[in-house]
Amino acid sequence: MPSASSVEELAAAVAAAEGPVRPRGGGTKLGWGAAPPEGAVELDTTGLDRVVEHNAGDFTAVVEAGARVAVLQARFAAHGQMLALDPPLGGGGGAAGDEGRGGAAPGGATIGGVIATADSGPLRHRYGAPRDLVLGMTVVLSDGTISRSGGKVIKNVAGYDVAKLVTGSFGTLGVIASVSLRLHPLARRHATVVAPSSEPERLAAAAVALAARPLEASCFDLRWQDGEGALLIRFDGVAAEPRAAAVAGELPGARVVVEDEEEWARQRELQRRRDGLVLKVSTPLTGLGRVLAVAAAHGGTVAARAGLGLSWVGLPAGADAAAVRRALAPAPVTVLDGARTVPDPWPQLTPGTEALMRAVKRRFDPRGVLAPGVFAGGI
Repeated sequence: MPSASSVEELAAAVAAAEGPVRPRGGGTKLGWGAAPPEGAVELDTTGLDRVVEHNAGDFTAVVEAGARVAVLQARFAAHGQMLALDPPLGGGGGAAGDEGRGGAAPGGATIGGVIATADSGPLRHRYGAPRDLVLGMTVVLSDGTISRSGGKVIKNVAGYDVAKLVTGSFGTLGVIASVSLRLHPLARRHATVVAPSSEPERLAAAAVALAARPLEASCFDLRWQDGEGALLIRFDGVAAEPRAAAVAGELPGARVVVEDEEEWARQRELQRRRDGLVLKVSTPLTGLGRVLAVAAAHGGTVAARAGLGLSWVGLPAGADAAAVRRALAPAPVTVLDGARTVPDPWPQLTPGTEALMRAVKRRFDPRGVLAPGVFAGGI
């Protein structure tokens, strides 16, 4: 497996490639997306693991793509800061044969892999998606050109925002070499409202009602597992406990959990599955009830950003993904873990959207060597 320990080495490796190249970081999401072409070469980016700059006073950092997210968080925490990205950092279900290619590497997900797949966790409720935290990016294009966009400051309006375009593109437009990131203060106190219910409709209705209120929560999630569900609402800062207690007093059976890391670790774990499938579903808030009902009918689990309408539906091995997709239509459904067990893991594109995406792909990768066929529409 080719590897690189500098941007220049990465650029040289991409330029020298005579066939399809698939960027690889920690290997925790190798099974996501459609299968790459037979014989595609995996390009290991984990040697690019430096923190190039940490501007603590400006709450920004420039880090190389192969840096492990867990290592970055520990470094930023020492300065009372955090990167507001908290997806599950381990692997889930992979494609058949991934184990034979090494599977997930020790150390968990890299920042480049998280950005390339636009993965996120409960903190997305308050701080936004990965694209909202990326200030700039250095990308290696298919001919080995090193392209830099954006900057290192939070207020940045110069040039095209290529970094946001590359975020979530699964390595099909360029290989991420480094990213400039926005950081946030690290809260030292937390309190989480846990409001249980075994009735999906009641859970969904409560989520919709609370989402309309200015709660100023850092996380606002919904969980469904083994016939039981709960709303999870986390508050940060010195007033976390009284704010949580005030909300809990309005919800039947709710309790406040101060030592709440286990609750949120469990929530993140529901976004991955080593066996079976995980479907990412996007609906209006009013569609949460249907997501819960469909998941329950198929023996599934749900981890949802209740204020955003994003849900991760976990299904057991052998579940009928096509039936679940039909039941949730017209909501876009992407199969993440277990993607290679379905004919197409991506939602169907409209003709206009597909034409635009193919034009962008041709512009950025005229050689057609960067993870071809992996993304939606076979791009």
